Amino acid sequence: MKKTLINYLGLLGIISLLSYTAAVIFSPLAYPGYDWMRQAVSDLSAANAPSKELWNQMSHLYEVCGMISIMMVCVFIRGKLSKTIRIGIYFFAAMNWVSSVGYPLFPLSQSGFGATFQDIMHVYVVTLSVVLLSILSLVFIMVGGYRDKQYKSLAVWATIALALMFAGAIGTAAVSREYLGIFERFSLFAATGFNAVLGIYLFQGFKFRKGFRST
Repeated sequence: MKKTLINYLGLLGIISLLSYTAAVIFSPLAYPGYDWMRQAVSDLSAANAPSKELWNQMSHLYEVCGMISIMMVCVFIRGKLSKTIRIGIYFFAAMNWVSSVGYPLFPLSQSGFGATFQDIMHVYVVTLSVVLLSILSLVFIMVGGYRDKQYKSLAVWATIALALMFAGAIGTAAVSREYLGIFERFSLFAATGFNAVLGIYLFQGFKFRKGFRST
């Protein structure tokens, strides 16, 4: 299959992941005393965080490239794959929209939880919506992928992403506060990583061993 511009735009998913990774790794350099094992990633972009400016610079490509990649995936798969998988990918795109719009609108007012309206929206509206949409999307992709073996590889990636999300959620609830940051990153990189996976599939034209099948 000859690659088109849409296929090449899938590579932006990888750039998005690299941008996010760089922000997570280097932004703490501008935040004296930041403890990545204990503190959440969102502390780095809190309204009063000394690292906010650096975070915005380092993560700029994460937002832009990630959204372009997932929307091109949605365009490309129209009438392709199975209906269940398509629905899952559309839910995943919706999650990306909620994340990209919601978090900049309602950043934490301070590191931790300040209990302001802004913090409540950040945690109880945006974050919960992102989590629910992520789980729903991955479950749909898994069901559709395992039901038809030609899509099994995509289902496996979705399973890995979902397992990391659950590991992160269970870990943050079960372990000491001192290790909250470690497990929180499982969930965050699961979503960003799966976005990159979809971008790679787009670059390859979503080629499966038995080809496309519309349902």
